[in-house]
Amino acid sequence: MQSLRTRLTHSLECAQVGRELGKALGCDPDLVETACLSHDIGHPPFGHNGEAALDVVARDCGGFEGNAQSLRVLTRLEPKSFAPDAPPLLGRSVGLNLTRAALDAAMKYPWTAGTPQCDAAGGKFGVYDDDLDVARWVRESAEPGRTCFEAQVMDWSDDVAYSVHDLEDALVAGHIDFVRLADPAERRLVAATARKLYCADADLAELEERFAALLAEPYWPSRYDGTPRSLAALKNLTSTLIGRFCLAAEDATRAAHGDRPLTRYAAELVVPRATRLENALLKGITAHYVWISHEEVRARQRTLITELAELMLAGAPGTLEPGFRAAFEEAADDAGRLRAVVDQIASLTDISAIARHRLLTG
Repeated sequence: MQSLRTRLTHSLECAQVGRELGKALGCDPDLVETACLSHDIGHPPFGHNGEAALDVVARDCGGFEGNAQSLRVLTRLEPKSFAPDAPPLLGRSVGLNLTRAALDAAMKYPWTAGTPQCDAAGGKFGVYDDDLDVARWVRESAEPGRTCFEAQVMDWSDDVAYSVHDLEDALVAGHIDFVRLADPAERRLVAATARKLYCADADLAELEERFAALLAEPYWPSRYDGTPRSLAALKNLTSTLIGRFCLAAEDATRAAHGDRPLTRYAAELVVPRATRLENALLKGITAHYVWISHEEVRARQRTLITELAELMLAGAPGTLEPGFRAAFEEAADDAGRLRAVVDQIASLTDISAIARHRLLTG
């Protein structure tokens, strides 16, 4: 029986990959697993598509970024622990009250918007200005802009799980037909999508060559028709690709740093260029056949998020749940009130966002 992934199952699979890769490289496996389990906790309804819509909604309060939202959830929005009624936090929620090491390992982009590091990362950032105090505490002795080794392992594990499992889901859902990829012209279109979205530094001819070599590996099934035999072949493809990507990173990192345990800021994860290109190509397949071909649906999702924000802001604080209502009422300015609404929307699932929109529109 094959079912499609959710954000939760992706996080669990990312954690499986990260724990084993981290353990092989000498990391504390619990630390890497914690980072992997929490890495997507700030993603809003409709994933990256909803993230783009909320970024527009939140332009007057510092924008929206799923990674920065994750830090906010872990250290502020999840009401598990509160600081004492003393400066500097004055009884404020400290979220899950995680250690510096755990929070640092969960930070893919330990910088704010508008910094050189943010520009170099294509606009990605992991800290809102509102949360700079927490980020400074987490990164107290860290080199600015440098991610710790455990965060690098988490990041690669995320790429591995995401690229392989999204491909598997798209195939099962009928969006992808491997037979089409036998056509060099079709592969060129997919490679162009991968280059545009994931590896702009690669030459198209280089990607096409890497693509052909990857598809020539004997473990690729020629087709998928839903039968038990084809499902087994697909599962074999999934596990083989995950092993291929992880072993390539493990071998290259060990070649660079030796057999000692690799932790915190004592090493850099090394992923060979050919492996990164293969990973980008897998993501490119899904993007080409799922995202691009379903842009009408994606546009409706963005419209729903925009309308939901307008409706909730117009009716706030009554349209907000108690925790976010308190933040709205205690906010010092319009930016703070807008951030409370954005936090509320980001906490919703796809289904609950649709339900809330229906409720507010009657």
